[in-house]
Amino acid sequence: MRRLLNLQPSKPLRLALFLAPLGALLLAYLVFSDARLAENPQDRLLPAFSTMGDTLLRMATEPDRRSGELLFWLDTRVSLQRLALGVGLGALTALILGVASGLLPLAGASLSPFLAIIAMIPPLAILPILLIAFGVGELAKVLLIAIGVGPFIARDLEGRVRELPRELLIKAQTLGAGTWQTLWHVVLPQITPRLFDAIRLSLGAAWLFLIAAEAIASTEGLGYRIFLMRRYLAMDLILPYVAWMTLLAWLLDYGLRVLSRRLFPWYGAAGNKR
Repeated sequence: MRRLLNLQPSKPLRLALFLAPLGALLLAYLVFSDARLAENPQDRLLPAFSTMGDTLLRMATEPDRRSGELLFWLDTRVSLQRLALGVGLGALTALILGVASGLLPLAGASLSPFLAIIAMIPPLAILPILLIAFGVGELAKVLLIAIGVGPFIARDLEGRVRELPRELLIKAQTLGAGTWQTLWHVVLPQITPRLFDAIRLSLGAAWLFLIAAEAIASTEGLGYRIFLMRRYLAMDLILPYVAWMTLLAWLLDYGLRVLSRRLFPWYGAAGNKR
């Protein structure tokens, strides 16, 4: 007897199931947009796809009159740069703290409760502090992202290190490995794939902190442009920007997943399905 929980979709069916909710969402938007525009051609809440396409094309191909920049690509580049720096700084710091806390009992006695406390602080609550301390420049925005994702990644890595079989560490020491050799040859190879997973899981929060920082203190960026256009009810620009950010987030997640599989093929084969 075939049970529903054992049925596996084929590749064509998997693609169809993936596209079905997206198609339904686009169809629903089209229906409601046509209805509102038929009632009021000047309606700005649900603009037509053609209107959004024209606006996005203009932002991507026509230089700004003030700066001469292509604002769409400028916003994309600036936001991705901030995101990469913030997530990179947070992940590097988290790797150091998480491994130290999970591997070294003396460090864990201090760092583990510290990370637990830091992780409970709402990152957006310290944004005013960062702006006061570091100004409205890039540093405050990057630090907000790093502080927002770092504790989560650190605690995840700490738990992963403590889950490593104790026999591995004992065998390494029996063969003459010191602390640094054990760290480099045993611990890091085991937890690096988990670091990729933790970064992927933290990307959603990183985008949130990026948008918040850009909305409050910035003159360019995807988040800045969205909140600027909100004043003018420019949904023909806001909606394409939101869709573009969603696509960028998916591409980053997909890229990290593919990179992890290429670098650590054994990780997925070991049963850690992602």
